[in-house]
Amino acid sequence: MSVTKSTEGPQGAVAIKLDLMSPPESAKKLENKDSTFLDESPSESAGLKKTKGITVFQALIHLVKGNMGTGILGLPLAVKNAGILMGPLSLLVMGFIACHCMHILVKCAQRFCKRLNKPFMDYGDTVMHGLEANPNAWLQNHAHWGRHIVSFFLIVTQLGFCCVYIVFLADNLKQVVEAVNSTTNNCHSNETVILTPTMDSRLYMLSFLPFLVLLVLIRNLRILTIFSMLANISMLVSLVIIIQYITQVLPLENKMKNARHFPAILSLGMSIVTSLYIGMAALGYLRFGDDIKASISLNLPNCWLYQSVKLLYIAGILCTYALQFYVPAEIIIPFAISRVSTRWALPLDLSIRLIMVCLTCLLAILIPRLDLVISLVGSVSGTALALIIPPLLEVTTFYSEGMSPLTIFKDALISILGFVGFVVGTYQALDELLKSGDSHPFSNSTTFVR
Repeated sequence: MSVTKSTEGPQGAVAIKLDLMSPPESAKKLENKDSTFLDESPSESAGLKKTKGITVFQALIHLVKGNMGTGILGLPLAVKNAGILMGPLSLLVMGFIACHCMHILVKCAQRFCKRLNKPFMDYGDTVMHGLEANPNAWLQNHAHWGRHIVSFFLIVTQLGFCCVYIVFLADNLKQVVEAVNSTTNNCHSNETVILTPTMDSRLYMLSFLPFLVLLVLIRNLRILTIFSMLANISMLVSLVIIIQYITQVLPLENKMKNARHFPAILSLGMSIVTSLYIGMAALGYLRFGDDIKASISLNLPNCWLYQSVKLLYIAGILCTYALQFYVPAEIIIPFAISRVSTRWALPLDLSIRLIMVCLTCLLAILIPRLDLVISLVGSVSGTALALIIPPLLEVTTFYSEGMSPLTIFKDALISILGFVGFVVGTYQALDELLKSGDSHPFSNSTTFVR
């Protein structure tokens, strides 16, 4: 029994595959043949060709990496806006709710795997079968739309994250290059940075494209574990450097082979992520107060030690791109190659990957306020996937078996909370997009000011 899980951020998407049965005898030989770089996709043959399950450690690595992105650097500013008490408390509550919703998805998927005697169940399949189990005839007849909606939201959300990563990569490399002449070895002064103008940030985005193309050609989650590990190490070192600077000057002087372990790994991974989020948010605000910038990396002194934070984050996000790309690729590519002959499967697979990565780069270049667009995407699809759908799915899955009124109330409360976030977040993002339409002809590049 093996589990594969990929998530992104508190508002991120979730993709689950659960292997609950042994494969048929005819498939057991294939089970031992792991797919590698440029080998056949594990989804190509209706569940018979299967990759080896990932280990407990690999699952933890992917889980932490999938939930740790560039957003952590902006959390101190969020605490400034929310308050030193409500900010960390809200992060703790949302971390708990997000983890609980992930557990719900896993539980529902496991239930349908056993009930329908299926080897695995992804997010879309689980929602579809949940609607089929609903007593409402109309929902039963349109259950397949549940799968399509989830797949659409996953694709939009994950590719949206990929676009943001490209902008982040370009902005941070540009900042380091332009400040190189004024970067010193003295980390105890915080003087104004004199920038040396270089090429447009959009050209930096294009310069990353060849590396991203090579990364997305890796189609096996076990191999991606290496890149997730590198990303985790890079970001951990970056966070340690940032936190040591914050604390030393504070005014007041963090597909599995056996799916039975997955709930525990899920709780452990989300606990690590939530602790890091709360620690960075609270300490960052306590250190810089009202002077905190959109990314805490912009508050650090202009010396090579702290410039290395940006370089390490560049390496980490570069590796993370492939992990986030894996989810939409696993949805789109098997659907496409099932409609062509075997000899065209691999060329089509590679072509789709190339088109998708070029599309994310193109969107990052062309959309002036990508940050607001991603806020809109997160409010709509991210909130639906992470907060609205899972509790409703639990009701449709287990209602016929008998649910306590308290559980139904809990699920309704979480869905209402998600819906409020959906409405408020969507309104705010649309409002800011309309207001900034003419005032920011191109503002993807962040401002490097001290």
